[in-house]
Amino acid sequence: MLDRKIAPKITDIEEIKFIYPQKMELSDLVPMYWMKEVPNATSRIDFYFDAGTVRGKSVLASLTAGLIFSGTKEKDSTTLHNLLDDSGAYFDVGLTQESALVSFYALNDQMLNIFRIFEDAFENGVFPQKEIDELVNDRKQKFLVNYEKVSFLAQREFQKQIFNGTPYSRLIELSDYDDVSRTEIIDFFNQFYKNGLMKVVVVGDLPQTTVDYIAGQSRKWCVQARPEFQSDFSNNIKTIKLEKKDAIQSAIRVGKTLFNKEHDDYLAFTILNTILGEFFGSRLMKNIREDKGYTYGIGSYLSEINKSGYFLIGTEVGSDVRDKALDEIKKEIELLQNELIIEDELELVKNYLLGQALKSADGPYAMMDLFLAVESHGMNLDFYNKFIHKIQTIKPQELLDLARKHLNWDSMTIITAG
Repeated sequence: MLDRKIAPKITDIEEIKFIYPQKMELSDLVPMYWMKEVPNATSRIDFYFDAGTVRGKSVLASLTAGLIFSGTKEKDSTTLHNLLDDSGAYFDVGLTQESALVSFYALNDQMLNIFRIFEDAFENGVFPQKEIDELVNDRKQKFLVNYEKVSFLAQREFQKQIFNGTPYSRLIELSDYDDVSRTEIIDFFNQFYKNGLMKVVVVGDLPQTTVDYIAGQSRKWCVQARPEFQSDFSNNIKTIKLEKKDAIQSAIRVGKTLFNKEHDDYLAFTILNTILGEFFGSRLMKNIREDKGYTYGIGSYLSEINKSGYFLIGTEVGSDVRDKALDEIKKEIELLQNELIIEDELELVKNYLLGQALKSADGPYAMMDLFLAVESHGMNLDFYNKFIHKIQTIKPQELLDLARKHLNWDSMTIITAG
């Protein structure tokens, strides 16, 4: 019988036993991954296309992603969406600088039918001018609303400066929506979608015949050459203040071009970043939110792209304390560079990260997402067990050395808006 007066034994996490997806080759360049060990009747299919905002004009990538289900000669947009609804499907189209992701979520017995609806819309789409006009008007209205937000202004300027002089720095302007033709959208779709499939991902205990059918029909969309992405990024080291009259708040973005998972310092820097601002008990939160009361929330992040990455601190504060908040951010960075983190704080962060590692690997969907995050960098799931080992063995001196190496204040791009 369980004795509730005795606490359960605490054991160290040594490694996570991962389940690897099955790999199929759609072409020499395009893989398909299938995670079938799902203990329920749900499934997901992802299609990755070489149709990010760095391909052509950014506005083209954005509008095309929003028009995939805009209609065929025989079925209008409403009919296509109703067919998906009737199948119990949820779908999403996501867009990044380097890819477009079309995802479907549904019950297993509906996924084949859902794929056929998608295939029909994809193969026979005509991009009606009416649908284009409606989407353009909607996007223009959203742009105007967002342009009044200091967070939007600061993030746009940060993107421009962090990817200085490259296609990754391109921004959509309001006037861009008036310079897009239906022909351009169709050409973009044909080039980067119909001939741009980079990867297919399936999660779910689907019949082999369904998976084989999806694989067979998807082959005609495969890329014909390996997509190339830029790697030589260098942020503009400057301070830019965007003034917005009557703004009550100021948005702050501080950061620099850095690296992704392929860099030797990535694992250790992830731990350092957690201490600084990645969780609710971080130093930035304790200082700028809890002690000073300058903000509701502040965080630091390490974002990745195919060949690089960047470090970012972001928050919104009262306009009257903008400069004070920047001073405190600088102070917290310099403390990491000049004082060893105490063991109690480091132990707290280690336990938090180990718990997050276990949580992030909970179930087949989560394991597939972890796999995809490393597969794109030519790695395998052992990356996460190396991270666990790094968490358990890292010392305060290594963190201090890392802060001195990568967080020099004079190397930062600093943007404020408000």
